[in-house]
Amino acid sequence: MKLSIIGGGAWGATLGQLLVDNGHDVIIYDINEQFVQTINEKHIHPFFDLPLPQTLFATKSLSEALAFSDYLVLAVPTKVMRGLLNTINNSITTPKFFINVSKGIEPDTSKRVSEIVEEVIRPEYMAGFAVLTGPSHAEEVIRRKLTLLTVASKKESLAKTLQTVFSNDTYMRVYTSDDLIGCEVGGAVKNAIAVVSGMATGLDMGENARAALITRGIVEIVRVVEAYGGKRETAFGLTGVGDLIVTASSENSRNFKAGKQIGAGKTMAQIYAEERQTIEGVRAIEALHQLALKKGLSLPIIEVAYHVIFEEMPLTEAITKLLTRTLKSEKID
Repeated sequence: MKLSIIGGGAWGATLGQLLVDNGHDVIIYDINEQFVQTINEKHIHPFFDLPLPQTLFATKSLSEALAFSDYLVLAVPTKVMRGLLNTINNSITTPKFFINVSKGIEPDTSKRVSEIVEEVIRPEYMAGFAVLTGPSHAEEVIRRKLTLLTVASKKESLAKTLQTVFSNDTYMRVYTSDDLIGCEVGGAVKNAIAVVSGMATGLDMGENARAALITRGIVEIVRVVEAYGGKRETAFGLTGVGDLIVTASSENSRNFKAGKQIGAGKTMAQIYAEERQTIEGVRAIEALHQLALKKGLSLPIIEVAYHVIFEEMPLTEAITKLLTRTLKSEKID
């Protein structure tokens, strides 16, 4: 099969290697000339300085990438997703399958990527949509370490096709799901919880506190999944709890690392100046704050994170705010 990866960053280039490993023809589109040259001339991953397959090709031409394949793997941050899709919508002439691999929610609208795609891409050019997500640090997948993911779509046939495309017998196993909403939302909310987990670590609050934040964070993932119309059980699978486990305590997670830096006293401006990759968890916190206001959701962990990041609430005050909430029984509601 031929596939076009839109975005040649950490995850996009890594998925390019995976797909070539699986015997597929792949082209990567990116606007970053240095990324394109590194992939084409040095055959090196632009982020991890590791070798990439000689047959993996990159281009700065979107029209070339669109003409190459009917399967478009969207591997760009949510902050540029709408603009990119508008450009694609004005350029395509045949129906395409859209496969989103980013994990985020649009802050201004609280919309999932599937909703943005359906809103922007003309119906006659929408052959189908799927999301590929789960616990997956690109730093490990590029080294071909064992990873399990989930592909979700409203079209069962598309999910099964992509399951075969992305799976192999050595390091990648993919499950299917019909809960597109739950899989999209779980991946976005866990990024937000990972930022908070990092804050606790940066404050040296200890393992007890981090375990508590992660566990109560699962409750908030469930609430958001259900608020969007997803299935509760999805939140306890690979795209919810699984993704949270790998993200909320790992130095490979840029969301956890950003939170840790906040806990240590750095500002977001300082963090953004040092981090080359998008910190989706911060954007998710903003989007989930807006969602909580619209739907009256109780998301105490997300709320204090919002106040700390966007309203400069002192971390000590944020902790007090959480600890002085009304005492209650433990349950997932």
